[in-house]
Amino acid sequence: MVIPQMMRALAGDSLDGPEVFSLRTLPVPQPGAGEVLVEVEAVSFGYVDGLIARGLYQLKPPVPYVPGAEIVGRVVSIGSDVINHAVGDRVATWQLARGGGTADYALLDAGWTVAVPEGLDAAGVAGMMLDYLTAHYALFDRGGLQPGEGVLVLGAAGGVGSAAVRIAAGAGAIVVAGASTAAKRKAALDAGASAAIDYLAEDWRDALRAAHPASGIAMVVDTVGGSTFEGAFRSLAKGGRHMVLGFAGGDIPRLPANLPLLKSGALIGVDARHLVESDIERAKQIWDELLARIAAGQLALPTVHAFPLDRSGEALSALLDREKPGKIVVRHAGGAPETV
Repeated sequence: MVIPQMMRALAGDSLDGPEVFSLRTLPVPQPGAGEVLVEVEAVSFGYVDGLIARGLYQLKPPVPYVPGAEIVGRVVSIGSDVINHAVGDRVATWQLARGGGTADYALLDAGWTVAVPEGLDAAGVAGMMLDYLTAHYALFDRGGLQPGEGVLVLGAAGGVGSAAVRIAAGAGAIVVAGASTAAKRKAALDAGASAAIDYLAEDWRDALRAAHPASGIAMVVDTVGGSTFEGAFRSLAKGGRHMVLGFAGGDIPRLPANLPLLKSGALIGVDARHLVESDIERAKQIWDELLARIAAGQLALPTVHAFPLDRSGEALSALLDREKPGKIVVRHAGGAPETV
């Protein structure tokens, strides 16, 4: 194929919020050593993308910045030293440090990419790259989840939360989903949760006791933190594990040090960025396993809300609206935003 010299890209000259980003024309980048150039099929936005766009994340990329790190595309050119991919391959990655996905073409580190089975929806695959990796890593690598265990997922309708519900339920766990609205609780039940509770209700722990299995809650997958944090840890069975994935609830909570002793419990941090940067081969193994399960019909792709590239600025702004479950994705096709 003939690769054009120029492309469309959403770019910002500062990190002062989504409103400073606009669709503009930029040169198509050329792949260097160890890189591949892909024609982008879809790119997903997550919570971190919103923080980066507002200059609130610890990573401050150089500007002009093109957002979007969860990328699915087809290889159109390869740089020197690339032996694991060829032109025509369909690939995906998550590359937080460089972004670049909200464009017609993007450069990817060939060592960080995995093959995407033909036939899988690009928007759905883009939407699962970080969230499903994080959830799988939390549940198994860090948490040692076993079939039949009770799992409480807080923030169960968010990206990582809904992934944790799907993956844990698919592994034979008994999942109780904590979500703040009726619509979000329904989404969690549809994703495989056995029960769903309102974790913001005053009596939420009573509802949890009524909903969890007789063996109790062996693991908490917590993307929320905030005021529910200590109560969630107190709800663990003996020997339970409380997985800390984020603080979407706002405040960073504290835990009395006697509680892990009384519970024989563990407080475990989960950082997918550390996994990718320190052990990319393990991250790729997880992605390969997840994509194989999706291709086999054993695991569903996430719900996404897709925008065309020419409305990608709206997609970035939509990150501020957390009332609607689903992942924000830019699909490289025309048409109005759609739910997949």
